[in-house]
Amino acid sequence: MNIDWNATNYTNHFSFVHQFGEDVLKLIDAPAGSRVLDLGCGNGALSKKLQELGFLVRGMDASEEMLAVARQLFPDIRFEKGDATQFTLQPPADVIFSNAVFHWIDAEKQDALAVHIADALKPGGSLVCEFGGKNCAESVHVMLEQCFAERGLHYARFNYFPTIAEYTAVLERNGLRPDYAVLFDRPTPQSPGKTVVDWIDMFVREPFRGMEEKQKAEILQEAESRLRPKLCKDGRWIIDYVRIRVRARKL
Repeated sequence: MNIDWNATNYTNHFSFVHQFGEDVLKLIDAPAGSRVLDLGCGNGALSKKLQELGFLVRGMDASEEMLAVARQLFPDIRFEKGDATQFTLQPPADVIFSNAVFHWIDAEKQDALAVHIADALKPGGSLVCEFGGKNCAESVHVMLEQCFAERGLHYARFNYFPTIAEYTAVLERNGLRPDYAVLFDRPTPQSPGKTVVDWIDMFVREPFRGMEEKQKAEILQEAESRLRPKLCKDGRWIIDYVRIRVRARKL
């Protein structure tokens, strides 16, 4: 994955990620008692929700910091470290669930991700996932591109934000048949008191890597000022999220 997490800050101030993810759970149609892998489980909040629905849950994440939080919060759930593009699973799962993860995996690794998901599912098992879709947070990325360009810098787009056609093609060529797919706008309010600068500092780290702190601060201040009329409503910042939500069956 192309991001390092501040797990404590994420848990305390960006809980909207897993709160919105609870709605994705409704796509799971396996019966209680089914084996479910929460792939990219983060702090384990949705793993716990899956457990409360009666599933036999395992959580997997690449971040040791996130796993430490998950194990502390939910000691009765099994959490393990694993790379979503390389993992294996025994016994195989009835369902692989994932929320707000796949857009952090580089485009050229999406086929490897789909292959390993298919291999880790029972025949007829399902993938249920949601993540960033085409033009997610586009206002923020376009503004940062402009701020970088004005300083002679290149703003590297690093997320995988596909269309439905692009993503379902990945699944289909790797043994997974989509039976539900939707792309939709989901304007996402930030926690009270948090601005677009806090959002960028959490989710847009890679383009700033190696940059002097003074220059970074200037860019962030400028981006916040320019984005305020569009994304700040009545003192609350709302990021222009777009999500793709998919269910697919293993052939």
